[in-house]
Amino acid sequence: MVATVTDEQFAARELVRDWARTSASGSAATTAVRAVEQGDIDAWRPVFAGLADLGLFGVAVDEDHGGAGGSIEDLCAMVEEAARALVPGPVATTALAALVVADPEALVSGERFAGVALEGDVTFDSGRASGELPLVLGATADGLLLVPAADAWLLVDAGGDGVRVEALKATDFSRPLARVVLTSAPATAVAAPGERVKDLAATVLAAEAAGVTRWALDTAVAYAKVREQFGKPIGSFQAIKHICAEMLCRAEQAEVAAADAARAAADSDDEQLAIAAALAASIGITAAKANVKDCIQVLGGIGCTWEHDAHLYLRRAYANGRFLGGAEYWLRRVAALTHDGVRRRLGLDLSEVSDRRPEIAAAIAEVANLPEEKRQVALAEAGLLAPHWPAPHGRAALPAEQLLIDQEMAAAGVVRPDLVIGWWAAPTILEHGTPEQIEKFVPATLRGEFLWCQLFSEPGAGSDLASLRTKAVRGDGGWLLTGQKVWTSAAHKARWGVCLARTDPDAPKHKGITYFLVDMHSPGIEIRPLREITGDSLFNEVFLDSVFVPDEMVVGAVNDGWRLARTTLANERVAMATGTALGNPMEELLKVLAQLKLDAAQQDRLARLILLAQAGALLDQRIAQLAVGGQDPGAQSSVRKLIGVRYRQALAEYMMDVSEGGGLVENSAVHDFLNTRCLTIAGGTEQILLTVAAERLLGLPR
Repeated sequence: MVATVTDEQFAARELVRDWARTSASGSAATTAVRAVEQGDIDAWRPVFAGLADLGLFGVAVDEDHGGAGGSIEDLCAMVEEAARALVPGPVATTALAALVVADPEALVSGERFAGVALEGDVTFDSGRASGELPLVLGATADGLLLVPAADAWLLVDAGGDGVRVEALKATDFSRPLARVVLTSAPATAVAAPGERVKDLAATVLAAEAAGVTRWALDTAVAYAKVREQFGKPIGSFQAIKHICAEMLCRAEQAEVAAADAARAAADSDDEQLAIAAALAASIGITAAKANVKDCIQVLGGIGCTWEHDAHLYLRRAYANGRFLGGAEYWLRRVAALTHDGVRRRLGLDLSEVSDRRPEIAAAIAEVANLPEEKRQVALAEAGLLAPHWPAPHGRAALPAEQLLIDQEMAAAGVVRPDLVIGWWAAPTILEHGTPEQIEKFVPATLRGEFLWCQLFSEPGAGSDLASLRTKAVRGDGGWLLTGQKVWTSAAHKARWGVCLARTDPDAPKHKGITYFLVDMHSPGIEIRPLREITGDSLFNEVFLDSVFVPDEMVVGAVNDGWRLARTTLANERVAMATGTALGNPMEELLKVLAQLKLDAAQQDRLARLILLAQAGALLDQRIAQLAVGGQDPGAQSSVRKLIGVRYRQALAEYMMDVSEGGGLVENSAVHDFLNTRCLTIAGGTEQILLTVAAERLLGLPR
C-alpha cells in the first residue's frame, strides 16, 4: 500500500474545520447536542444538513451517483474533523451506508440518513427480513437501516411496513440509538456476507476516534497554558506535561492508524483492509477513551461539570468503542490475522526518482558480488553508505532517493554497515570542520577505518552538557584536556573520540565549551570498563590527564562547542523498514511461538506487541512520507522514539517470559531483556523526552 497525503485530503479536512469554526460562532454542534438531551430530539438535523451541504456524504461516491468522485481517505479526513467538532446525528453511519448501497444519491444529498447495526439475529428470504437488532446506531423512524443477515447485508427503510424502531436513551445522546424489530419487512441485499462492511465501519469510526482523541489533546493543552495554580500555569508542572505528552503519543498513533485503514479501504484487497481496520479500531478506541479521561484530569473540577463539553466527548468515545465491540475484539482480530500470515503492505510513491533506479540497482549489484569484508569500502566509494551526505562522500540524496537506495540494498541482500557514533561525528565535521579535518576523518570513517566514541557525559552531570567540568587549558600548539567522562560506549575500541571540554571557566554554563577530536591512543588517557547488568562491558569510564590535543583538532570556533553538540546536518538520513510491517524481531518471535502453546494472558500480551510493532511501522511510513514531501515530521518523530523504545523493552521482556525457563534460567532472552533496560535512559531518558515533547511540540511553558 502506497502512502500519500494529498492536497484533496488537506482541503477536505480544512473544509469541515472551517465550517465547524464559523457555524453559529463554532458552537452549533454542541448546542444541538445539548438541545437533544433537553428533549428536542430533532435538534441535530439542521447541523447534520449543513454537513451534507459540504458534500461529506458524497465525497467518496462516484459522480454518476451524485458524489464528488473522491476517495475514502477524503471521506475519513472529513469524518475525523466532524467528530472533532462533535457534529451530532448519524454522520458516521450515513457515511458508511453511502459507501455500501448501490444507489446512494439520497444519502449523498442529506435527504435521507442511515442507521447501522453490526450485530443482530435477522433472517432474509424472498426480499423480506425478520429479526431483532438490539443496537442500531443512527436509527430513526424516517431513515434507512443497514443491517446484517446470515446471507447478506440488507438495506431496510425504517418507515416501511414491518419495521418497529424503539428509541433508546443513549449514553452518547449526540446520535440516535434504537432497538429495531423487523417482521417480514421489505429489504434489499446490498452487500455480500463477510467482514468487509464491518471493517468499513471500523475504518469510519476509527476516523471519528482520531478526531475525539485530538480534540481532547488540544483542549487539555490549551487549558494547561492558561490555568494558573501557585502563581504559574499548570502546564509548567512536569506532571501535567507528561500527561499531555502521553496524550500526544496516543493522538499520533490513532491518526496514522485511521489514515492507513482509509487507504486500505480504497483497495479491493479484503485482507489488507481487515488488518488495517482492526489495528485502527483497537488503537482508536483505546486512545479516544484514554485521552478524554486524561483531558478531564487536566481540566480538574471544570472538566467534571455538565457545562463543559468534555463529558460529551467521553460519551462519544465510549459509545463508539462499545458499538464496535470493544478494543479487545479488534486487538484479537489483529492477532488472529497475523497468525494466519496476513501482513500489512506498506510503501511510498517514489516515482519522482524512479529513473535513477537502474543506475542505483546496478551499483548495488556490483557491491553484492563482492566478499563481505570489501563491501563497506565499495559502498563508501559509490556514495551509497551515507547517501544523504554531500558529494563526494555521499550523493546529497533527498529523502525519496534515500528510500529507493534502501529498497535496492534490501533486495540485493546488502546490509548497510553501522558507523555507530560515526553517524554523529562525521556530519558535525562535514558541517563545521576544516577541509583538512573533512579529508582526514570522513572518508576513513566511511571505510570503517576509524571507530568513534563520544566523550560527553560526566559523573554527576550525565547528559547535562552545560554542567561538564572537564577543562582544556592552552598549551604549546594546542590544548591540554583534564577530566573524567563516563558511560562512553566503545571507548576501549575507538580510534577517535569527539569530546566537549570547558575552555573558558568564567563564561556562562552553556558557553565557554569547545568541541575537540581526541586521538584515543594519546598519552594521558586511561579507560576503565564498566560492567553492565548483562555482565558485559560495553561502556567505560575515561580519565583524561593533561591529554594533548593540537589546535587542528578543534572543530569550529573555540568556545562554540555547545552549538556544535546540538546540531547535525539538516539533511539527515530518512529510513523506513524494508521488511514486513512488523519488523524482523517480531517476525523471528512469531516463528519461535509457532512451536509453543500460549495461555490467554500470553496471547493478549503478544497481540499488544503486534499492535505496537505495526503502529511503529505506520509512524515510520508517515515520517518518511512527510520527509519526501519536504515537510517536517516533528511530532511523529518524537512519538516514534518514545513508543519505539517502549516496544523494544516490552518485546524483550515477553521473549524472556516465554523462553525456556521463563526467565529463571539465564539465556540469550534474559540477556536481551537486561540489555534493553538502558533504552529509556541512553540518549535522553523517557521522562525527559516526554518533557521535551510537551514543551517543544505542544508549547507548554517551561
